[in-house]
Amino acid sequence: MQYRNLGHTGWKVSTISFGSWAIGDAWGPVDDQESLAAINRAVDLGVNFFDTADVYGDGRSERLLAQLRRQRPEEIHIATKAGRRLNPHTADAYNRQNLTAFVERSLKNLGVEALDLLQLHCPPQRSIIAQRCSASWMTW
Repeated sequence: MQYRNLGHTGWKVSTISFGSWAIGDAWGPVDDQESLAAINRAVDLGVNFFDTADVYGDGRSERLLAQLRRQRPEEIHIATKAGRRLNPHTADAYNRQNLTAFVERSLKNLGVEALDLLQLHCPPQRSIIAQRCSASWMTW
C-alpha cells in the first residue's frame, strides 16, 4: 500500500480508501459480520482511511467503523460527512444548530470525542459561497 500526507494533519493515509456507503444498507440487506470482515480485510491490506456519512444506514456504517477501531491496534482515520439528512436540503439549513446536532450524532456513532475529518455532504452551491460558511464562522 502507498501512503500520502493528508494536508497538514501529520497523518499518512492510504492512497486507497474504503467507502462505506454499501455497508450502511442503503442498497439492500447487508450482514454486519460480512461488513466487518470486509473492513478488517481492507485494514489487513493496508487501508487506514475510511469514508462514511451519518446517513449511511442511518449511522450504521459509522457504528461498524467504530467497532473496527475498537478491535484493531492500527491507526485508522475516518472521514465522515454531515448535512445530507437536511429536509429541506437548502443552504440556509447548513447552520450551527443543525451541523452541531449532526456532529454530536456522529461522535456518538463513532464512539469518539473528536471527529478525524468532517465534510459537508452534497451542500447546495449557495452554502459553499455564503459568508457564514467561511472559516471564521466555523470557529465555534
